[in-house]
Amino acid sequence: MKTAVIYTSKTGFTRRYAQWIAGAVGADCLELKQARDRNFSEYDAIVFGGWVCAATVRHLDWFVRQLPRWTGKRLIAFAVGGSPAGSPDIPGFMEKTFGTEALRAVSAFYCPGGLSYENMGAPSRAMMKLFVRSVAARKDKKPQEEEAARMMARSYDLSDRKYIEPILALLRDGGEDGQQ
Repeated sequence: MKTAVIYTSKTGFTRRYAQWIAGAVGADCLELKQARDRNFSEYDAIVFGGWVCAATVRHLDWFVRQLPRWTGKRLIAFAVGGSPAGSPDIPGFMEKTFGTEALRAVSAFYCPGGLSYENMGAPSRAMMKLFVRSVAARKDKKPQEEEAARMMARSYDLSDRKYIEPILALLRDGGEDGQQ
């Protein structure tokens, strides 16, 4: 199955997952800016990976606009965020993000990434630090907010190859379609 993996990455976590997927199945791996004007008619499967910011997957709108051209192809999308895989917020986020009519033909997955202050630009770093301080300063914060503020206070990496196994199964064997 000829596969293209297209990704957009801010701090490197989504790029890492895209490269792992592409390497495992011998796919072409393209940054979104390389893919924007490319013809994908020769591909049987297209995988899109975007990073999560403020509860949205960056550049998912580009992927959605391409879907009418890609009928008959295996379509997979993965979102990479800073929340752990078992976070109670992930199922709702995935349903809200990928449960739309436009994305019904897409198998969607969440892959935990992390936070890399070293790879962020100054404005993003400042925004994150301000957010962490504001959450930490709340008097009536919930335990999950306290844990999130603690995690976001410094860089961390939750990425692991095990999170791409369901994606690889779809690409190798046809696996079960569905959202993870």
